[in-house]
Amino acid sequence: MAQPMTFRTFHPDGYAAPAAPYSAVVGSGELIFVSGQVPLDPAGRVVDGGIAEHASQVHANLVACLAAAGCSLADVVKTTVYLAQEEDFDTFNAVYASWFDDPLPARTAVRAGLMRGFLVEVDVIARVPEA
Repeated sequence: MAQPMTFRTFHPDGYAAPAAPYSAVVGSGELIFVSGQVPLDPAGRVVDGGIAEHASQVHANLVACLAAAGCSLADVVKTTVYLAQEEDFDTFNAVYASWFDDPLPARTAVRAGLMRGFLVEVDVIARVPEA
């Protein structure tokens, strides 16, 4: 009989708990999965501004989530980007390019109908750094 899957959850310090039924960060084996991060500040309020401001808050949220699991952006191997508006693609890419050094993680980007007026959502998969 198969063993039940075991995993651990993490939550970034100072951030509001998710209102919906999910974990912000889950670790399984050497992998860390960060749920889609949206432009909510640590208190759970949507940040003002356009795509650049939304992307900057998403970046801050990803950094905090990864840190809660002992990782950083350097440990990210895959990202998925959801953009509400195709015309934001170039501006988002300019912000995103500042997040990572080479080697860059794999990435998928799609246009999606996002909730609550969010302009961008990003989820990531990271690998726990070797000790």
